[in-house]
Amino acid sequence: MTIALFTAVRKRMQFALLPLFALLLAACDPIAGAGLSNSGGPSVDTSAPVPVALLVPKGGSASDNLLAQELENAARLAMRDLDGVEIDLRVYGTAGNAANAASAATQAVADGAKIIIGPVYGEAANAAGIAAASAGVNVLSFSNNPTIAGGNVFILGPTFDNTARRLVGYAKRSGKDRIVVVSGQDVAGQLGRNAIQTAIAANGATLAGSVDYALSQESVIAAVPRVKDAVEAGEANAIFLTTSSATALPLFAQLLPEAGLPVATTQYIGLTRWDIPPQTLALPGVQGGWFALPDTGSSAAFSQQYSATYGKTPVPIAGLAFDGIAAVGALVRSGNKNALTGSALTQGAGFRGASGIFRLRNDGTNDRGLAVATIRDQSVVVLEAAPQAFGGAGF
Repeated sequence: MTIALFTAVRKRMQFALLPLFALLLAACDPIAGAGLSNSGGPSVDTSAPVPVALLVPKGGSASDNLLAQELENAARLAMRDLDGVEIDLRVYGTAGNAANAASAATQAVADGAKIIIGPVYGEAANAAGIAAASAGVNVLSFSNNPTIAGGNVFILGPTFDNTARRLVGYAKRSGKDRIVVVSGQDVAGQLGRNAIQTAIAANGATLAGSVDYALSQESVIAAVPRVKDAVEAGEANAIFLTTSSATALPLFAQLLPEAGLPVATTQYIGLTRWDIPPQTLALPGVQGGWFALPDTGSSAAFSQQYSATYGKTPVPIAGLAFDGIAAVGALVRSGNKNALTGSALTQGAGFRGASGIFRLRNDGTNDRGLAVATIRDQSVVVLEAAPQAFGGAGF
């Protein structure tokens, strides 16, 4: 990216989350059981087709309808790989809102659904969970908002906590253990900051300082000398940024090195994908920076399979529908009538999905196997591959 473009960015910077996070990190009130473990669920006849409800944002905007179709496509793609397991998939449109999601979940339960996969948006997932709770039906939402997780609601979306644990663990092992956290004052920034600070404590690293900023160009520029002061005062050797390429990353990537925090001596770490969109790879300040990626081999295989079947590349969130069906299929294959209870869903071995291994936690959140990557000469280089099983490196 050229200096001319940086100048344009500095003149006018629009703060909007990357599409995936805009979809998922919608603010909402948690359900009554959020954060609590759930071991219950309906009994399943594994010898017959298992009724599974898929809640998608069909009936909403044009973009929601497109997303709904891709989620359904991915779910049906996963069904083809279920050896000896039959799924009776029933698709319900939510139009992307909470009221419709609650109605769809109620209808799905009345129709006999043994589990609900979806919906997308946080408030809709929250409403679906409430509607299905009395029947003991679990919800595998596509959200990544941890405030709605718990009770009968599990989130499939990649979480900041998971990413922060992976990156801080790698940083600690690499000697970059004195970290300054730089975060926005929005919901995503606050959740990201909390996740990083928790990961720092859990991995025995040191929180060398914390700097936040309002979502404006002026505030970002004003934060730069504060970050420099925090790095110097805390003798930090790493800066962990919660921002994305669609928000303040381009400015920070330019201004922090200019302020005397060169990439060569200060390790930059990102909580979001620094390879999306591809133009981000050209930012001088991200060269040598670290960020996390889904398992590259699994992601490529899913994308190729989807493209071969549907003639187009899937949006990243589509893989979550594949994951939901893959998990259900793996559990039903056991032949256990309790296959879809909370205790079964949270079995420690986890599952293999569109982007590698994942498992559901007792608190409704998830762990995903992630790779650690860097950027060299404007290209992505994997520093440490995603783990292939739980309990090894990376977990």
